[in-house]
This record gives sequence, C-alpha cells and structure tokens, in this order.
Amino acid sequence: MTTFLILAVLVLVAIAIWQMTKIFELSQIKAVNSQIANDTDNKYNGYLLFLFLIFIYGITIFSFWKYGKMLLPEAASAHGAEYDNLMLVSMVIIFFVQTITQALLHYFGYKYRGEQGKKALFYADNDKLEFIWTIIPVIVLAGLILWGLYTWTSIMDINDEDDPIVVELYAQQFNWTARYAGADNVLGDANVRMIDIDRANILGVDESDDYAKDDIIVKELHLPVGRKVNFKMRSQDVLHSAYMPHFRAQMNCVPGMITQFSFTPSITTADMRNKPEIIDKVKRTNTIRAEKAAAGVENSDPWEFDYILLCNKICGKSHYNMQMKIIVEEEEDYNKWLAEQQTFSQSMASVQ
Repeated sequence: MTTFLILAVLVLVAIAIWQMTKIFELSQIKAVNSQIANDTDNKYNGYLLFLFLIFIYGITIFSFWKYGKMLLPEAASAHGAEYDNLMLVSMVIIFFVQTITQALLHYFGYKYRGEQGKKALFYADNDKLEFIWTIIPVIVLAGLILWGLYTWTSIMDINDEDDPIVVELYAQQFNWTARYAGADNVLGDANVRMIDIDRANILGVDESDDYAKDDIIVKELHLPVGRKVNFKMRSQDVLHSAYMPHFRAQMNCVPGMITQFSFTPSITTADMRNKPEIIDKVKRTNTIRAEKAAAGVENSDPWEFDYILLCNKICGKSHYNMQMKIIVEEEEDYNKWLAEQQTFSQSMASVQ
C-alpha cells in the first residue's frame, strides 16, 4: 500500500510539473508557438538519442553485474550442458546484434538530424544491401533452428533401452503427486474417473490392474544420480507445466492425455549444496530471511537449497505455491528410500 501511494504521489507531481511548464510557455509573449521542429529542437533530440543509448547500455551492464548471480547454477542433468550452450550462443548473438544496431540507430539519428535548408536524399533501393541484410539473418537463424531441433531430438530420446526408471507426475490445483512404477517398472492404468477420495485413491489408479499393485505414490520426488528417468505426466483439472529448472526440463501436463519427458540427473543434492555459487546464494537468502524474521515477518525460517518441481503455467490463485521437493541421491540411498515406501496395494488394503 505504501508503494502504491508513493507511485501515485510521483505521478501527480509529474502531472503538476508538466502543467506548470505549459502555463510558463503560454505566458511567454514572444515564444515561438510552432509545431515544426527547428534546428535547435533537432540538435537537442540528437543529444537525447546519445544519452538514451548510454542509458540502455548502462542499465544492461548494471543488470548483469547486479543480477547475474540470480541465474541458475550449473545444469544438474546429462543434457543440461548442451541446452545451456545453445542458450548462451543465442544470447551472445542477440546481444551482439542489438549492441551494433542500437549504436547505429542512435548515431544516424544524430548525424542525419534535420537541418533547415537540408533536403533528405531519396534512396529507393539497393539490391546488394537488401540481399546482405536478408541472407545473413536467414543463415544465422537457420543454424540456430537446426541446432535447436537436434538438441530437442536428443533431449526427447524417450525409450526403454537405457533401463530407465518410470515415474508419473500428476498435477492438480495446486500440488504435485509422484507415482513410481515399482518393481515391475510398469505403471498401472489410471483415469480421473476412478478417483475415490474415500479410499484414498487420489490418482484414479485402476485397482484391478496387476501392474498397479506395486506402484508407489509419494509427495516427495527421489531420483538416483546417473540413472535415466522417464516421466509420464497427467493433469487432473487444467493445463499445468512440470518445470524442473535445475535439470533444464519442462513439459506441459494436459488434461485427458499423457505427456512425456526424460533426463538423467548428474549432480546429487548434497554435491550441489557444496558448490560455491549455491553456498553464496544460501548465505544471501538467509541474510534477507533473518532481517525479515527480526521484523516479525512469518515464514522467514533459514533456507536450505533443494531441487524443486514447479508449475510453469498460471493455473490459478495458488499457482505460485505449486511445487514439490526433489532429492537426487546415490542409487543405494534411493533404493533404500524406495523400499521404505508403501505400495499402492498396501495402501488400499489399509483402508478396507
């Protein structure tokens, strides 16, 4: 509320200054009341173009310096490095072209500003120039698109030949549930019409399907490092998007259909927590949380880094809080954790 009042006051002050300026102009009897820009106007506009050029470059450099540390850390999946390389090359090209074109735009705007008595040269066309500025973007964009398609194809290599773990991610407003395929590594059939809240069958798993008996339903996702995981994704209500930023993985969860994504975790949670950039991020975050806690702000407990599953579609009022903790661990620890979980048949038997 305070921020809104400050902005409102600033807007009102700006309007008042503008009105006073108009009154001052009207009070000048000898003032030139012409809507045509003169040489002085054009000169000032030329200088303003240069000032704005300095501003946009300055704010860009400041943003990299100030907020560069907010970027995601090293990718924690096997395909993440290639994904990051594609993103880096794309951004370097974009910033390189933007820097040159903006500099030329503002320079020419100043150099060729209007002057009294000077007539602009009419230059109808130049086939050579048009060919150059058409073919270069075509080649660059075609290269990026082909590289992107190749990267996407390699990332979307969903098959059963690599002995993957099969996990279902089930989305609903506003939480996630994971279902492991169990010892047979085959998920049982499921349908939203089979949801039975009274029997705690929250995913609509078919109780008559033998493949479903050893399925394991959990609210915290555990993954073994170095082992491929095939994700099957469903949505109960609206369009969601399973987004795991540290693994550079995202796939929409669409009601009425199953979507798929796979990746191989490459860094355990414990190892990621020991990386310098993560240690620095945790320290900065907890400094802010400590200040909020001292001021009596709720939910300001110390934070510890964890991988996380988010929803990347605006799916409703609690979309921001739709998340699930992901733990990447050694396969021995993963197997131990999995063995401690209750199977679907056991959970159904307990509610008889």
